[in-house]
Amino acid sequence: MALVVGGGAFAFQRKLVFLPSGGPVGDASAVLPGGRDVTLVTVDGLRLTAWHFAVPSARAAVLVAPGNAGNRALRAPLARALTARGLSVLLLDYRGYGGNPGDPTEAGLALDVRAAREFLVRDAAVPPDRLVYFGESLGSAVVAELAVEHPPAALVLRSPFVDLAAVGRVHYPFLPVRWLLLDEFATAAHVARVRAPVTVVHGTSDTIVPPDQSRAVASAAGARVVEVAGADHNDRALLDGPELVDAIAAAAGG
Repeated sequence: MALVVGGGAFAFQRKLVFLPSGGPVGDASAVLPGGRDVTLVTVDGLRLTAWHFAVPSARAAVLVAPGNAGNRALRAPLARALTARGLSVLLLDYRGYGGNPGDPTEAGLALDVRAAREFLVRDAAVPPDRLVYFGESLGSAVVAELAVEHPPAALVLRSPFVDLAAVGRVHYPFLPVRWLLLDEFATAAHVARVRAPVTVVHGTSDTIVPPDQSRAVASAAGARVVEVAGADHNDRALLDGPELVDAIAAAAGG
């Protein structure tokens, strides 16, 4: 029976890890006046839809790498909050999310976030030293890996886990998770190599990613830590709450 359960977990693991909501997601202009629907082109030939909210004379642009569930429509409140603080925002959807083509994998998401950065630097003419990367949960691993190769002005990680196996063991203690996983998402290992300043934001009552894991990531990065008292993983406080928005704005220099 254990072999059957383990085999099933191996075969369907990406259905457990990646929980996309499809499209359509509507127009960026319906979220904020002046919002633009844009296309990100990955090096493996995918055309991914995204929303770009450019603020005149913005002091920085925030590349938002979402977590493993939903689509960019769920992050619209964050875009509104950040633009109100004078920051431009790019909300992307990974491959397989928000009506985008492709199937999500760790390697694929790495290409997707690089396409997002390329858009901001090349098409939106954002200087690299005015880029802030923000990652939610699994997205923290995605932008931490990006930051090793392409350092931003600052890196903000919300509810990061040490790596996917570490958080998987919490929820599937009866499985040899580390041996089964196809994707690593090694946040702590990546941030230990990041040269940019790092901020970690997490809830003290997180039932998805244990707070100790977020603290371990912060320790690996030598990061500033913002703890949101009583907040669980999917609470509104960790979507666009004032402590999160203040942390991003502070990392952006304001």
